[in-house]
Amino acid sequence: MEDIYKIAISFLNGIGPVNTKKVIAYTGSVEGLFKEKKQNLLKIPGIGQSFIDKLDRDNAIQLAEEELKFIADNHIRVSFYLEKDYPQRLLNCADSPCTLYYKGNTDFNAARTISIVGTRNASDYGREICNKLIQDLSEKEVKPLIISGLAYGVDICAHKAALRNQLKTVAAIGHGLHMLYPSQHKRYAEEIVNQGALISEFTSKSKFDPKNFVRRNRIIAGMADATIVIESASKGGSLVTADIANSYNRDVFAFPGRTSDKSSTGCNKLIKTNQAHLIESVADLEYILGWENKNKSPKTVQTKLFIELSPEEESLVQVLKEKGNMPIDSISLKTSFPMSKVSSLLLKLEFEGIVKSLPGKIYTLNT
Repeated sequence: MEDIYKIAISFLNGIGPVNTKKVIAYTGSVEGLFKEKKQNLLKIPGIGQSFIDKLDRDNAIQLAEEELKFIADNHIRVSFYLEKDYPQRLLNCADSPCTLYYKGNTDFNAARTISIVGTRNASDYGREICNKLIQDLSEKEVKPLIISGLAYGVDICAHKAALRNQLKTVAAIGHGLHMLYPSQHKRYAEEIVNQGALISEFTSKSKFDPKNFVRRNRIIAGMADATIVIESASKGGSLVTADIANSYNRDVFAFPGRTSDKSSTGCNKLIKTNQAHLIESVADLEYILGWENKNKSPKTVQTKLFIELSPEEESLVQVLKEKGNMPIDSISLKTSFPMSKVSSLLLKLEFEGIVKSLPGKIYTLNT
């Protein structure tokens, strides 16, 4: 019965994930969202009458029962934000979906995840950069998960390069799994299901709406350690994704282009306004993210005694003392340090034997 409630959340119109998660936290379960008396929900801080007026729980349950049959018939999996298979990096994004639907079989919580986005009208230069970047990433000992949006241009180039180089790849789509847009990418979508996953927050009853593709951009940004923009005009979805990634305190990278190329104006502006790191190769990515010395498993180190820590290192250690195990992006949010700085500080503390890394970019004090 609990699966019904997880799916029914998708049919609670006009409420949004932030308030939904708040109610679940106060009631203690997803079932409480559907069974708690409305007058009791009004006692929750931040929940007003407008929330209650939009809360059509009976209709949501009915639609969820129909959706459950579609899910079973089409071998679709459901990922709920309180479960382990949910993309853990998204948990640090307040507006992330409560429920995700996906086809495929991959680990959304891989040690390294990269989102690659860009213009739908990729030039030969853009495709060359994309192919070279992913080929170089595939040659590293720790293989990253490649995330994009299955759109024309840079997106599909990234997926195809990942498939060709035997990297896992995830396509976040802006509609339900009952259809595929653009239909020309059906062949690649089938390959992605076998070598990664198609993922969406939308149900089979969702109407096709161009605005949904903007919403899905927060999934592309939130699932990744960093977002890389390869070619973008002065406006476009890839710049929206970069902006969202920055709002999540994730690192953003942009490949520079000629000032005369319209398809490079967006990337050049991101770099010029310090909204993105300039990237020319994988080496730049590794340097900023602190991956340079993590391509090989670190040797066992003994904790040094009486180490003098910098104020920034002290801040990280104090956070881990208070919270215990924490994902790197949570540490970044808690300390207000950029992700790149946190990664570098943690790497140094790991070599000193003060912290240790766990799967999924989670860190803890080395006791």
